[in-house]
Amino acid sequence: MNVCVYCASSTRIDPVHVELAAEVGTRIARRGHTLVSGGGSVSSMGAVARAARAGGARTIGIIPTVLDAMEVTDTDSDELIVTATMRERKGLMDDRADGFLALPGGLGTLEELLEIWVARVLGLHAKPVVVLDPTGVLAPLRVLVDSLVAGGFVRPAARDTVHWAGDVDEALDLLEAGASGSTTAVAPPSPTAAEIVEGE
Repeated sequence: MNVCVYCASSTRIDPVHVELAAEVGTRIARRGHTLVSGGGSVSSMGAVARAARAGGARTIGIIPTVLDAMEVTDTDSDELIVTATMRERKGLMDDRADGFLALPGGLGTLEELLEIWVARVLGLHAKPVVVLDPTGVLAPLRVLVDSLVAGGFVRPAARDTVHWAGDVDEALDLLEAGASGSTTAVAPPSPTAAEIVEGE
Protein backbone atom coordinates (compact mmCIF):
# COMPACT_ATOMS: atom_id res chain seq x y z
CA MET A 1 0.00 0.00 0.00
CA ASN A 2 1.25 3.49 -0.85
CA VAL A 3 0.55 5.80 2.09
CA CYS A 4 0.56 9.52 1.35
CA VAL A 5 1.43 11.52 4.47
CA TYR A 6 0.61 15.21 4.76
CA CYS A 7 2.54 16.92 7.56
CA ALA A 8 4.48 19.95 8.74
CA SER A 9 7.59 21.43 7.19
CA SER A 10 8.02 24.17 9.80
CA THR A 11 11.11 23.92 11.98
CA ARG A 12 9.48 26.00 14.74
CA ILE A 13 7.00 23.38 15.90
CA ASP A 14 7.12 21.38 19.12
CA PRO A 15 9.47 18.38 18.63
CA VAL A 16 6.65 16.06 19.73
CA HIS A 17 5.13 16.47 16.26
CA VAL A 18 8.40 15.56 14.54
CA GLU A 19 8.64 12.51 16.80
CA LEU A 20 5.11 11.54 15.79
CA ALA A 21 6.06 11.76 12.11
CA ALA A 22 9.10 9.56 12.72
CA GLU A 23 6.90 7.01 14.48
CA VAL A 24 4.55 7.03 11.48
CA GLY A 25 7.47 6.38 9.13
CA THR A 26 8.71 3.53 11.29
CA ARG A 27 5.27 1.89 11.42
CA ILE A 28 4.73 2.35 7.68
CA ALA A 29 7.94 0.41 7.12
CA ARG A 30 7.08 -2.23 9.71
CA ARG A 31 3.76 -2.91 7.96
CA GLY A 32 5.44 -3.23 4.56
CA HIS A 33 4.03 -0.08 2.98
CA THR A 34 5.54 2.61 0.74
CA LEU A 35 5.62 6.28 1.76
CA VAL A 36 4.47 9.02 -0.59
CA SER A 37 5.47 12.45 0.69
CA GLY A 38 5.86 16.05 -0.36
CA GLY A 39 9.57 15.46 -0.92
CA GLY A 40 10.86 17.76 1.82
CA SER A 41 13.79 17.02 4.10
CA VAL A 42 12.89 19.26 7.04
CA SER A 43 10.71 18.97 10.14
CA SER A 44 7.96 16.32 10.15
CA MET A 45 8.21 15.81 6.41
CA GLY A 46 11.86 14.87 6.60
CA ALA A 47 11.39 12.81 9.76
CA VAL A 48 8.70 10.56 8.32
CA ALA A 49 10.76 9.84 5.21
CA ARG A 50 14.01 9.15 7.07
CA ALA A 51 12.28 6.84 9.54
CA ALA A 52 10.47 4.97 6.76
CA ARG A 53 13.74 4.35 4.90
CA ALA A 54 15.54 3.37 8.11
CA GLY A 55 12.88 0.69 8.55
CA GLY A 56 13.32 -0.57 4.99
CA ALA A 57 10.36 1.15 3.33
CA ARG A 58 10.47 2.63 -0.14
CA THR A 59 9.90 6.39 -0.25
CA ILE A 60 8.52 8.50 -3.08
CA GLY A 61 9.13 12.24 -2.74
CA ILE A 62 7.27 14.72 -4.93
CA ILE A 63 8.34 18.35 -4.69
CA PRO A 64 7.78 21.44 -6.87
CA THR A 65 10.66 23.30 -8.47
CA VAL A 66 10.15 26.35 -6.25
CA LEU A 67 10.86 24.31 -3.11
CA ASP A 68 13.60 22.25 -4.74
CA ALA A 69 15.39 25.53 -5.47
CA MET A 70 15.34 26.34 -1.73
CA GLU A 71 17.40 23.18 -1.11
CA VAL A 72 14.87 21.57 1.22
CA THR A 73 14.51 18.48 -0.96
CA ASP A 74 14.67 14.94 0.39
CA THR A 75 17.40 13.90 -2.04
CA ASP A 76 17.61 10.47 -0.40
CA SER A 77 14.13 9.54 -1.67
CA ASP A 78 14.09 6.22 -3.48
CA GLU A 79 12.08 7.98 -6.17
CA LEU A 80 12.24 11.77 -6.37
CA ILE A 81 9.94 13.68 -8.71
CA VAL A 82 10.37 17.43 -9.22
CA THR A 83 7.26 19.08 -10.65
CA ALA A 84 6.77 22.40 -12.36
CA THR A 85 3.95 23.52 -10.07
CA MET A 86 2.33 22.87 -6.69
CA ARG A 87 -0.84 21.72 -8.45
CA GLU A 88 1.08 19.13 -10.43
CA ARG A 89 2.76 17.98 -7.23
CA LYS A 90 -0.56 17.42 -5.45
CA GLY A 91 -2.01 15.61 -8.46
CA LEU A 92 0.91 13.19 -8.57
CA MET A 93 0.74 12.60 -4.82
CA ASP A 94 -2.95 11.81 -5.21
CA ASP A 95 -2.32 9.46 -8.12
CA ARG A 96 0.51 7.56 -6.44
CA ALA A 97 -1.33 7.02 -3.14
CA ASP A 98 -3.70 4.28 -2.01
CA GLY A 99 -4.64 6.21 1.14
CA PHE A 100 -4.01 9.54 2.82
CA LEU A 101 -2.82 10.30 6.35
CA ALA A 102 -2.79 13.87 7.65
CA LEU A 103 -0.66 14.77 10.68
CA PRO A 104 -0.62 18.15 12.44
CA GLY A 105 0.67 20.76 10.02
CA GLY A 106 0.26 24.26 8.66
CA LEU A 107 -1.71 25.84 5.84
CA GLY A 108 -0.28 23.52 3.22
CA THR A 109 -1.31 20.46 5.22
CA LEU A 110 -4.80 21.89 5.71
CA GLU A 111 -5.08 22.63 1.99
CA GLU A 112 -4.04 19.10 1.06
CA LEU A 113 -6.36 17.51 3.60
CA LEU A 114 -9.39 19.56 2.60
CA GLU A 115 -8.80 19.06 -1.12
CA ILE A 116 -8.51 15.28 -0.84
CA TRP A 117 -11.48 15.24 1.57
CA VAL A 118 -13.70 17.13 -0.88
CA ALA A 119 -12.56 14.92 -3.75
CA ARG A 120 -13.54 11.86 -1.72
CA VAL A 121 -16.94 13.36 -0.95
CA LEU A 122 -17.55 14.10 -4.63
CA GLY A 123 -16.63 10.55 -5.62
CA LEU A 124 -13.49 11.56 -7.48
CA HIS A 125 -11.60 8.84 -5.62
CA ALA A 126 -12.46 6.03 -3.21
CA LYS A 127 -9.28 6.06 -1.12
CA PRO A 128 -9.36 6.29 2.69
CA VAL A 129 -8.52 9.58 4.40
CA VAL A 130 -7.40 9.59 8.04
CA VAL A 131 -6.33 12.40 10.38
CA LEU A 132 -3.85 11.42 13.10
CA ASP A 133 -3.97 14.09 15.78
CA PRO A 134 -3.05 12.75 19.24
CA THR A 135 -2.27 16.20 20.65
CA GLY A 136 -5.42 17.95 19.41
CA VAL A 137 -3.76 20.47 17.08
CA LEU A 138 -6.46 19.90 14.47
CA ALA A 139 -9.35 19.61 16.94
CA PRO A 140 -10.64 23.10 16.02
CA LEU A 141 -11.02 21.90 12.42
CA ARG A 142 -13.15 19.00 13.60
CA VAL A 143 -15.29 21.38 15.65
CA LEU A 144 -15.63 23.71 12.66
CA VAL A 145 -16.78 20.91 10.37
CA ASP A 146 -19.30 19.77 13.01
CA SER A 147 -20.66 23.31 13.12
CA LEU A 148 -20.94 23.35 9.32
CA VAL A 149 -22.92 20.12 9.52
CA ALA A 150 -25.18 21.63 12.19
CA GLY A 151 -25.74 24.65 9.94
CA GLY A 152 -26.64 22.55 6.92
CA PHE A 153 -23.52 23.45 4.92
CA VAL A 154 -22.06 19.94 5.03
CA ARG A 155 -23.84 16.57 4.95
CA PRO A 156 -23.12 14.31 7.94
CA ALA A 157 -22.07 11.56 5.52
CA ALA A 158 -19.55 13.92 3.94
CA ARG A 159 -18.07 14.77 7.34
CA ASP A 160 -17.82 11.09 8.15
CA THR A 161 -15.74 10.19 5.09
CA VAL A 162 -12.69 11.20 7.12
CA HIS A 163 -11.62 9.13 10.11
CA TRP A 164 -9.84 10.63 13.13
CA ALA A 165 -7.25 8.61 15.03
CA GLY A 166 -5.47 9.11 18.32
CA ASP A 167 -2.47 6.85 17.76
CA VAL A 168 -0.37 5.58 14.90
CA ASP A 169 -1.55 1.98 14.88
CA GLU A 170 -5.21 3.05 14.89
CA ALA A 171 -4.55 5.39 11.97
CA LEU A 172 -2.79 2.73 9.90
CA ASP A 173 -5.46 0.14 10.75
CA LEU A 174 -8.09 2.55 9.40
CA LEU A 175 -6.09 3.18 6.23
CA GLU A 176 -5.54 -0.51 5.60
CA ALA A 177 -9.21 -1.32 6.21
CA GLY A 178 -10.32 1.49 3.91
CA ALA A 179 -7.92 0.52 1.14
CA SER A 180 -9.05 -3.09 1.27
CA GLY A 181 -12.69 -2.05 1.10
CA SER A 182 -13.54 -3.64 4.43
CA THR A 183 -14.59 -0.36 6.03
CA THR A 184 -17.88 1.02 4.76
CA ALA A 185 -17.77 4.19 6.86
CA VAL A 186 -15.33 5.83 4.43
CA ALA A 187 -17.83 5.54 1.57
CA PRO A 188 -20.66 8.07 1.84
CA PRO A 189 -23.77 7.86 -0.31
CA SER A 190 -23.19 9.50 -3.67
CA PRO A 191 -24.19 13.17 -3.49
CA THR A 192 -27.11 14.42 -5.53
CA ALA A 193 -26.55 17.21 -8.03
CA ALA A 194 -28.06 19.68 -5.55
CA GLU A 195 -25.71 18.48 -2.79
CA ILE A 196 -22.69 18.85 -5.06
CA VAL A 197 -23.69 22.45 -5.77
CA GLU A 198 -24.19 23.06 -2.07
CA GLY A 199 -20.78 21.57 -1.32
CA GLU A 200 -19.12 24.06 -3.58
